[in-house]
Amino acid sequence: MLRLHDHRTGRTEALPAGRGLRVQVVDGGYRRAVVADLLRRVAGRSGRHVRVVSTPGAATGLDDYGVQEFEVLDDVLPDADVYVSETADRDALCMAVPQETGTSPDPYTARLAMLETPYREPLELSAEKLSAAAERLDAWRGKVAQWATSPGRPMNRAYAAEAEAALADDLGSPAALAVLDRLAADPDVPPGAKLETFIHLDLVLALGLVAAIGQA
Repeated sequence: MLRLHDHRTGRTEALPAGRGLRVQVVDGGYRRAVVADLLRRVAGRSGRHVRVVSTPGAATGLDDYGVQEFEVLDDVLPDADVYVSETADRDALCMAVPQETGTSPDPYTARLAMLETPYREPLELSAEKLSAAAERLDAWRGKVAQWATSPGRPMNRAYAAEAEAALADDLGSPAALAVLDRLAADPDVPPGAKLETFIHLDLVLALGLVAAIGQA
């Protein structure tokens, strides 16, 4: 069950029940868009139909960051289930996501750097952080391309379940990414199973982990 931090109680709380979920991105910026996109993907995997809307003037080129297109409305929804904003100043479930500082020439590297930091914490896209994120992303893509040449195997459900449980706990993306690191280094998991598990989880993380498959 997906749970998010509720500023009104200071605890992680389960989302409102039902098949639908309405998410309103109140402020612009790439990081808030990435967080809303991750929320949509995580909730969607549990079978919920997620509607994400934003006001005009949101960041452009979001598809470069792996963000699926949002619906644009002139006004803020008065009855959204979750608001994604810079501050938690609403009497509703509101994800307070500080605006990132700094920029990156590679949107996927920036997305990974954003997912490496808990969404409620400040984030500086420094040269050092982006360099480390780029190295991590390149290493994963290289391994995925290598595993793709091995015999196919079913995904490892234990690793997949651990990463999904982390994401369901207040979008714990740093812990989910750490699962990928441990999976990649596990000698007891066949390459084909690693490949399928990475692909399965990348449908939520949206880091383009298959980008190097087939490249010389």
